[in-house]
Amino acid sequence: MDQDDVVWSIIKSSFCSFKVKTDSTQLCRNEYNLTGLCNRSACPLANSQYATVREEKGILYLYKKTAERSMYPRKQWEKIKLSRNYEKAVYQLNEELLFWPGQLKSKCKQRFKRLTQCLIKMRKLKLGRQKKLIPLQRKIERRIKRREDKALIAARLENVIEKELVERLKKGVYGDMYNIPTKAFENALSAEQQDEEHEEIVERQSEEEESEIEEIEEEDEDEFVVDDSEMESGDDSESENEFVPSEEEIEDISMPSTSRNLPKMKQKKRNIEVEYEVDN
Repeated sequence: MDQDDVVWSIIKSSFCSFKVKTDSTQLCRNEYNLTGLCNRSACPLANSQYATVREEKGILYLYKKTAERSMYPRKQWEKIKLSRNYEKAVYQLNEELLFWPGQLKSKCKQRFKRLTQCLIKMRKLKLGRQKKLIPLQRKIERRIKRREDKALIAARLENVIEKELVERLKKGVYGDMYNIPTKAFENALSAEQQDEEHEEIVERQSEEEESEIEEIEEEDEDEFVVDDSEMESGDDSESENEFVPSEEEIEDISMPSTSRNLPKMKQKKRNIEVEYEVDN
């Protein structure tokens, strides 16, 4: 049609917003383009009779454009849903594009085939395992790891777990469930026995030291008692051996000098009154 030739001459020679130029070819970004190439036969703007296949949310649709709809831009494209069955969908394409050009019909079938293959691959990938990319926060991970290391050092979990396992093996909780190497078990038992012996030795030493301290304290108390008894006996013997004093000595002892032993009495001051006459 003359109208289509005019539109194409304008698009080809001047600017088009959907045109993308490369080194080898020119591409078209219009969503209704059938092949993705920018040429006269594939341009949806320069063809009043045009058809294409599109995918929306996993469902394939056939879009048809006719000259009778060109005056209604909103109703310009007729949308027909295609069946999920491949054979039925091909039959629908043949029926809808029965009197259309053969080249356009074959291009629509090729596009439909390619889109069905893409949908099958998408379904398989979705049903299978998918890798989810999660951003890693390095600082937070380092902080958490540092705290875990400190907690493990503080708790000493390895030693606690080892002791618990050794006790369970002694009691025979597991029985023949695990094939534990005998050397490791013997080493653990010997280490535990050494620890117990060391604790017993330390307890004995502390008990001996306490007993020695108690003996020393008892000896000191006995010595103090003996010294007191000797002192009392010595005082009695001395009192017996003392001579009897005479009467004169008794008087001298009983009447000491008053000046030495008696305290000095404070003498009161006397007030003296003097009367005198004055001759004029």
